Amino acid sequence: MAISLSVVLLLAIILVVLIRGGSIKAGPAVVAILFGFFLASTGMAPSIQRFLDSIAQTINSISF
Repeated sequence: MAISLSVVLLLAIILVVLIRGGSIKAGPAVVAILFGFFLASTGMAPSIQRFLDSIAQTINSISF
């Protein structure tokens, strides 16, 4: 849960920066948000979640 919450917060910050910087307009941003929302309710959601979890575990296992 902590990872998904931090990812959501990070993506929200990036979206705000892109909108304020003029890189993306509000319309396409809303479409992207709605796409993600509806994608989360499809059958692909568990596969996407497993993929993101494996990436998070890989990053977590890197030691510097």
